[in-house]
Amino acid sequence: MSTVFIISAPSGSGKSTLVNEIRKIVPGLEFSISYTTRGPRGSEHEGREYFFVTRQEFEKMIAAGEFLEYADVFGNYYGTSRNFLRQAEHREHDLLLDIDVQGADQVKQKIPEAVSIFILPPDRQSLESRLRHRGEDSSEVIQRRLATATREIEKYCKYDYILVNDRLDDSIDLLKSILLAERRKRSGAQLSADDSILAKAERCRLQNVRERLQPILASFTSATVPGNC
Repeated sequence: MSTVFIISAPSGSGKSTLVNEIRKIVPGLEFSISYTTRGPRGSEHEGREYFFVTRQEFEKMIAAGEFLEYADVFGNYYGTSRNFLRQAEHREHDLLLDIDVQGADQVKQKIPEAVSIFILPPDRQSLESRLRHRGEDSSEVIQRRLATATREIEKYCKYDYILVNDRLDDSIDLLKSILLAERRKRSGAQLSADDSILAKAERCRLQNVRERLQPILASFTSATVPGNC
C-alpha cells in the first residue's frame, strides 16, 4: 500500500526547491505532475513542471472523474490525475503530492491516512522578499499572493507536520526525516526513542511546534488568532 505525502505551502515559501531536492535523495518516491490550464512560464516544459491543457480539456477530465483533486487558482485550473496514485501503487512506491490547501482538503477526504506537511516561511516579510526576488509578478499580483498566503496559513492546523523553511539544508533534512519516519511506522518497523530520524520528524509535529508558530502567525495580520486549531 502506497503512502501519500501531501506538501502544501504559500507561493514563494520554497516548496518547489524542497520537493526537487527531496526527490533526489529519497528513493521509491513517485511525484505527481499537475495538470494546468495556464500557459508555460520561462523555461517550463510540457510534462516536466506541468501538463499544459486547455480549459475545455481540463473540464472534460473533471467530468470523467479523472482528478484526485483540482482547484481554480487565480483563474486557472490545477489538478492531480488519479493515474499517478495507480502507478505508484503498481510500482509499490509512495506518492508525493505538491498541492495547495484546497487540493489537500480534497485528498484528505478521499485518503484520510495521507500524511500532510505544511511549509511555512519564517515570517511575512521574508515571504514578500522571496516573491519580489523571483521577478515573476507585478506588485499587484504579489499583494494578491500575500493575501492568499494569509488565508492559507490559517489552515495550518489541518496538517500533521509543520516545517518552517528558514534554512534550506535544515529544511531538506527535516523533510527527509518526516518521510522516512512515516515509512518506518507504516512498515511496522521497531522504533526506538533515540532514533535520530524519528526525533527530527517529531520536532515538526503540529503539537510540538505551536509555540514557535506564534510569531510567524502574528506577522500575517489575519493569522494572529489561530482560529479553531
